Amino acid sequence: MGIPVIGVAPLWDDSRGSLWMLPGYMAGIMNAGGLPVVLPLTSDEVVVRQICLEVDGLLFTGGQDVSPGLYGEETNALCGPLCGARDEMEALLFAEAVINMGKPAFGICRGLQFFNAALGGTLYQDLPSQFSGAEPIRHKQEQPMGEPSHSVTLEAGSPLGKFIGSVSIEVNSSHHQAIHKLSPELAPMAIAADGLVEAAYMPKKRFLWGVQWHPECSLQDESSQKLFAAFVSAC
Repeated sequence: MGIPVIGVAPLWDDSRGSLWMLPGYMAGIMNAGGLPVVLPLTSDEVVVRQICLEVDGLLFTGGQDVSPGLYGEETNALCGPLCGARDEMEALLFAEAVINMGKPAFGICRGLQFFNAALGGTLYQDLPSQFSGAEPIRHKQEQPMGEPSHSVTLEAGSPLGKFIGSVSIEVNSSHHQAIHKLSPELAPMAIAADGLVEAAYMPKKRFLWGVQWHPECSLQDESSQKLFAAFVSAC
């Protein structure tokens, strides 16, 4: 077997009209033995199908908010910037590669949120104004993203809990949206002290994991390394 090729959903800079990429996504995959390839931003179904045939797995990256239209809501005034081109492309990738072909997929921040929306769940469009948990947690930290912001409890018996091998881990945090109603197709893998689902997986698929935090920014942490290792191994 050769090195697994991982398609990486591109980031979009609206002010520059430009695709870009954070090096941590690439390094996380490469350190785990994979070959990351940044994908073009396209909704051409022929091109997307060819991408799905060529890659061994897909990384759904962070970025703009997921369009509320994907989960049947109107966009409210506090929803952040959207990128319709990403929503459209990722919906095609998800349907073809993940649902139809069963290829492994890993979602980070927006990626987890997109999985939930694509599978029938809903999101808080603006977490600070729409959610009040049992314990106050700063979900958009001011400190460097390489440092942890809060802890999450790993669900007993979940794939993540088994792979990490601990009851809880410290994670960083930078998001203003989050899972509201968890998709019936997903099961939780990590919960924050305020009750938010911070990681989930799809039991019916070989590997579909999503996390709300940013392991690409904390590659020095063993738990972050293990997340990328689990994904690349599945690919």
